[in-house]
Amino acid sequence: MRFKKVYIEITNACNLNCSFCILNHRPIKYMSFEEFKLILKKLAGYTKYLYFHILGEPLIHPQINEFINYASQKFFINITTNGYLIANIKHNLHIRQLNISLHSYNPKYQKTLKNYLDDIIDSVEILHQNNTIINYRIWSQTEYVEDIIKYLNKYYDSSIKNQQNLKIKDRIFIEFKNEFTWPSLDNNYYNTYGSCRALKDHIGILSNGTVIPCCLDSQGTIKLGDIYKQNLSDIISSSRFKNIEEGFVNNKKVELLCCKCSYKVGK
Repeated sequence: MRFKKVYIEITNACNLNCSFCILNHRPIKYMSFEEFKLILKKLAGYTKYLYFHILGEPLIHPQINEFINYASQKFFINITTNGYLIANIKHNLHIRQLNISLHSYNPKYQKTLKNYLDDIIDSVEILHQNNTIINYRIWSQTEYVEDIIKYLNKYYDSSIKNQQNLKIKDRIFIEFKNEFTWPSLDNNYYNTYGSCRALKDHIGILSNGTVIPCCLDSQGTIKLGDIYKQNLSDIISSSRFKNIEEGFVNNKKVELLCCKCSYKVGK
């Protein structure tokens, strides 16, 4: 397979307004089922793993269950969610992995932390029985990190500690990370040297069809093509795609947005 994974933004709409998010500045778009099917047709042979996330909350899409059901016939489905709409998932669907961003919790959304976590646990229990991998994610410095850890330790009879990535039980994990700065042309950070896994093992597709190098190009600044109008083979063979790819091989960033990105990637 050409790519280890492909990020598909089935919608850029979100039910929250989190301080750590770069927020969407594009017109709100819900990918249609026909557009989704066209994308999957064009991705055949290029990857086996789909991630329903760039910006937006995938579970807000009114056809989320139809998308999962259709895509899981030929692909492994991975979803990242803020957890507030987790009950929207039908429990008989095939989801390989569900990433839940627990740092999304905020009392301003009119829900107590206990009710937020109770609702997540209720759905997780059923999804886990269907062999879905559950990955709880949380920023190490989030305001409610200690309360969340206390809740999970009590429920799972575990010994989770802040900053400690842990396998809680079979197919259930918790992952701590530090908050990062989204790449933006407005950032003061600038570095022309560096490599990235973008294009090497993944690409992203925005809800409007724009193909981007990675899941952090939230505004489609580096437009490689339009998946609705082009075949992926043509996009991959384009000069812009090849220039970025070659630059990373030589530890050089050729796009301005990449120079403005301080996100550290593994090798």
